[in-house]
Amino acid sequence: MIKEEFNLDNQLCFRLYTASRLLTQAYHPLLSEHGLTYPQYLVLLVLWEKDAQPVNDIAKRLYLETNTVTPLLQRMEREGILIRRKGEKDARQMIVSLTKKGKNLQNKLADVPQIIGGAVICDSVTEKTSPELFRMLDDVISKLSSLHK
Repeated sequence: MIKEEFNLDNQLCFRLYTASRLLTQAYHPLLSEHGLTYPQYLVLLVLWEKDAQPVNDIAKRLYLETNTVTPLLQRMEREGILIRRKGEKDARQMIVSLTKKGKNLQNKLADVPQIIGGAVICDSVTEKTSPELFRMLDDVISKLSSLHK
């Protein structure tokens, strides 16, 4: 007999993993028509909020290591979406900026948040309840990220 704590239905990690995987799949057709992956879209969201950021800041914002973000940025640079240049104050720092193509993608992808929002809305997740869900997920993220510092 399996212990109750090992029952798949009792695992928060499984629910979060499954929701994340399915949500990423929902983004795929919307982004692929523009030649983007979900991680590239996340980088764009960070740079649309504030352009010309150091690689380290982008990585921190995405809760990723710089060695994970760097190949992603290199590919986006090859595709003409962004440019990387050495920092003026510190040549060891790499500053990432959007190109015109990268900036224009914001208009081309303007309907994505609405489409994904509509796909997620259900009986328990509504416009009214989603701020509370965000708060709870932010708490989980904060707690888990503090374990890895």
